[in-house]
Amino acid sequence: MDEWLTVLDGGGDEGILGWQERALCAQTDPESFFPEKGGSTREAKAVCQSCDVRSECLDYALANDERFGIWGGLSERERRKLKKSIV
Repeated sequence: MDEWLTVLDGGGDEGILGWQERALCAQTDPESFFPEKGGSTREAKAVCQSCDVRSECLDYALANDERFGIWGGLSERERRKLKKSIV
């Protein structure tokens, strides 16, 4: 039923948040992922498009109700809209 939600069980070698070590955003300017109100999200979203852990990032943001920043290529508004459309 909750297909968009991945269980963060801590299994495997990485642990619960091990995916973050492989995230492209960890290698770029973090400020672009948390723009000022009305600021551009284009740069952050472009990084997310080619990130191997984009789905894990989005799952994390949805599961933890992240209210700020770009997570998994989506803004807070886009994540909220996605969550409403699934429920």
